[in-house]
Amino acid sequence: MERFLMRDLEAWRENPRRKPLIINGARQVGKTWLIKEFGKRHYRSVAYVNMDNNSAMRDLFEAGYDVDTLIAGLQLQTGVAIDPDSTLIVFDEVQENPKALTALKYFDEDPRGFSVVAAGSLLGILLQSGTGFPVGKVETLDLFPLSFKEFALAVEGREFLASLQSPNPALIQAFKSRAIALLKTYYFVGGMPEAVSVFLDRRDYDAARAVQKRIIADYERDFSKHIPPREAERVFAVWDSVVTHLSQENKKFIFGRLAKGARAKEFESALTWLRQAGLIYRVPRVAKPGIPLKAYRDPGAFKVFLLDVGLLGAMSDLDSASIIEGNTLFEEFKGALTEQYACQELIANCGLAPYYWSAENSRGELDFLVQSAGTVYGIEVKAEENLRAKSLRSFKEKYPDIQARRFSLSDYRAQDWLTNVPLYLMGNTALWL
Repeated sequence: MERFLMRDLEAWRENPRRKPLIINGARQVGKTWLIKEFGKRHYRSVAYVNMDNNSAMRDLFEAGYDVDTLIAGLQLQTGVAIDPDSTLIVFDEVQENPKALTALKYFDEDPRGFSVVAAGSLLGILLQSGTGFPVGKVETLDLFPLSFKEFALAVEGREFLASLQSPNPALIQAFKSRAIALLKTYYFVGGMPEAVSVFLDRRDYDAARAVQKRIIADYERDFSKHIPPREAERVFAVWDSVVTHLSQENKKFIFGRLAKGARAKEFESALTWLRQAGLIYRVPRVAKPGIPLKAYRDPGAFKVFLLDVGLLGAMSDLDSASIIEGNTLFEEFKGALTEQYACQELIANCGLAPYYWSAENSRGELDFLVQSAGTVYGIEVKAEENLRAKSLRSFKEKYPDIQARRFSLSDYRAQDWLTNVPLYLMGNTALWL
């Protein structure tokens, strides 16, 4: 399957002033595969080192940061003759060897211009631990689960993807039912690469769900591996509560749902851990749609979403028939999946930072607000073809300078005060930004 971040890696390679590169991302979003594939396509050789439980590499970096010594050690470890112009050096699971992360500074300062890519989960947590992060000496990229466009490319091919990316919304109209069916499939399969790969091979929803369940179990084992027991309990509590929060009409994160008498200060670090590990998105409330939105954040109010819509379905024990075919018991939770999908598309596909708005008296709420090119967009998300947008209309009347957008399963339609965009075209920012 193709990952769009490959284009950013190719641009990094062509930059004569490139710095060592860190690829951030949660576990199992495909970092290792992407880097190896990039090396295979664009370098004569790849010197790949996994730092996890690697005592030889720990001793090598403990001995110091002389680049010639490090290159000699890497050559012995990998059996690859490292050439600055034609070899990609890869430090995988670099969070397991903090001094290897620090060493990126010295590779940046070396005039020979080695191509070095580091990858690993929990790098954001490592940043907080005072381990000598090479500030200003590295570049970073973020890898997420497959977006809907990447999923569409993998399942339906390039011609169908081209229609999703067309600036002419009428082009997709003939394929509307196909696009909606694919979107529902994406709600179930999600974007975790292994789940997508299994689904592509077998067209088996149960097999994809089994992969998702194993990924969730792996994440939960990480909680105990990386965190002291008392803090791990809090992380588990936050993690388990995400489904509960998203199933509510008011999706605001409420600490009292975690445990009786739970307080913010007890669980704030658990939220931070999950966010820095890339497992959740935290969407803050804003008091008003001002520029910049960040300046109007309410620190005490926010929503929490997972990194992947498929994992949300797996944690909710939703079966494929409920999502793909639909049933009455599923109707209420359908909105949660759709809002989860919208959140991750805004972040991973559109490169936007989402917020939300709610009235002080809790009467009235807008699903998302984003800012782009000096304009604020108010977004309402609908799971079906429901065209009622009372909250969005009243918000637009109160703040006429915002651009109003509704994402639903209805056709593309630009009105005098509102543009409706089909959910499956959310990643086509040319249609709505």
